Amino acid sequence: MYHAPTANVVLLTYTSRLQTDSKKFKTLAPSLKSHAASIHHLLTTLSDAATVKLTLSSIVPLLPYFLSLKKLLRGLVKTVVGVWSDSASNEATRITAFLVLRRLVVIGDAGLREACLKSVYQGLIKGCRNTTVHTLQGINLMKNSAAELWTLDAEVGYSTGFTFIRQLAIHLRSCITNPTKVIDTVIHSQTVLIVIQDSYKTVYNWQFVHSLDFWSRVLTLDCATTKEAETRKESALKPLIYPTVQITLGAMRLIPTAQYFPLRFQLMRSLLRLASSTGTYIPLAPALLEVLTSAEMRKAPKPSTLKSLDFHSAIRAPTAYLRTRVYQDGVGEQVVELLSEFFAQWAKSIAFVELALPVTVMLKRWLKEVSRKEKDHQGNRNGKLNAAVALLVQKLEANSRWIDEHRAKVDFAPNDRAGVDGFLKETDWTTSPLGAFVVGQRRLREQQARLVERARKEEERKRKRTVEMQHVRADDVQGGVDDAEDEGEEDEDGENGHLSGNDEDDEDEEMLDLEAEDVSEDDDDDDDEAE
Repeated sequence: MYHAPTANVVLLTYTSRLQTDSKKFKTLAPSLKSHAASIHHLLTTLSDAATVKLTLSSIVPLLPYFLSLKKLLRGLVKTVVGVWSDSASNEATRITAFLVLRRLVVIGDAGLREACLKSVYQGLIKGCRNTTVHTLQGINLMKNSAAELWTLDAEVGYSTGFTFIRQLAIHLRSCITNPTKVIDTVIHSQTVLIVIQDSYKTVYNWQFVHSLDFWSRVLTLDCATTKEAETRKESALKPLIYPTVQITLGAMRLIPTAQYFPLRFQLMRSLLRLASSTGTYIPLAPALLEVLTSAEMRKAPKPSTLKSLDFHSAIRAPTAYLRTRVYQDGVGEQVVELLSEFFAQWAKSIAFVELALPVTVMLKRWLKEVSRKEKDHQGNRNGKLNAAVALLVQKLEANSRWIDEHRAKVDFAPNDRAGVDGFLKETDWTTSPLGAFVVGQRRLREQQARLVERARKEEERKRKRTVEMQHVRADDVQGGVDDAEDEGEEDEDGENGHLSGNDEDDEDEEMLDLEAEDVSEDDDDDDDEAE
């Protein structure tokens, strides 16, 4: 491969391609094809992380020469995507696989880019099927790295993104129009059995949730207001914001039960990220108020010894958590956090007073209802939750007064768009009353997250140590069995040797008897001669 000019290949972009009609390249084509097939086969058989990483790194300089090998290259892309999306791969190996895919998207043509993006999306959906606290970090790495690939080519990114988002919309529409669906028909004993499944399960699963979260990350990265200000042009993916938001809001309210409050919070975080980056107003307060006004939050909970539910790694609450104090506290913390984050995005807006007023009124009404102490209505009897909501109301009112003070000093009319956009533009949002409150809450959550992560790593370390000890014990037991078998074989050999020794002694005794008889016969002969 040293005959090929690799030094100039590094500078290639997706607008220039390697010349494949030269005589030297045609001479090297069979070797390239054989090498690509060998690497593909090697990646499918390797299991060591360091070797896989080294093999992937060796592919990057050769990718421009593989562009003419369409069939082999597509198979190689699927294999690399498999390494990238495998939960068993470590972070370094996944990043190396992503660099290979990114290089292909940069230097490939439109067809190859589309094939790469589709394979990456399929690998992402496949890799996030099993989501736990242990795999969540790897899934976030996949979503962030894949989102970067969609920003490299606006046209291909828009076409593929539109197709996949449309598929999500079709799934959601079918769940709304057909609440149940027939998944199988079985004929048993001349009786037709129809197997029916609730169609909402095609939406309320980790793959659908991660898909919506992934597209929110793509749009957050490509349609950010800072990026558009730098490039001075609107993003080509911006038309996808509206359908993504509508699908997310529809999925959020598909099953409005307390058991799926964790899924609602997951989708809300995706929309909050999108709204914060793109400056798009998304009405999230009504969906959060629905949670507060549910029976789960208005009635008194029952005591429980269950541990706190991790809302970051759950989309469905177990049945045992419903109507318990620990679940009500967790849901209340999520509602207060998301409401404060939502209003913090508009803490400097000139319309904050009008935006926060309806929510403030409803929160006060809710507090009054759940705090009543009557015979027929005891409220929720949850002082911790009620105090958190009351504190949020205080911060909203304080921020409204702060905005009122600054609005009293302006000299432009409400129809002055430039003046409205420039209102408190130079002021940092963290200096507002609500902004300072949100910053403090974020710090507390970060500290709690670090403690939880430390405990998780310690638990994982103990689990690995336990598994290793079990393997060692199994090896010791197997070794004891082998030693026992060896000792048994040695005993059998000893017994056989003892028996053979007895046979030899018997033979020696017989020989001695024969010699004695010969001697006695000789003595008799001598006596006869003497006579």
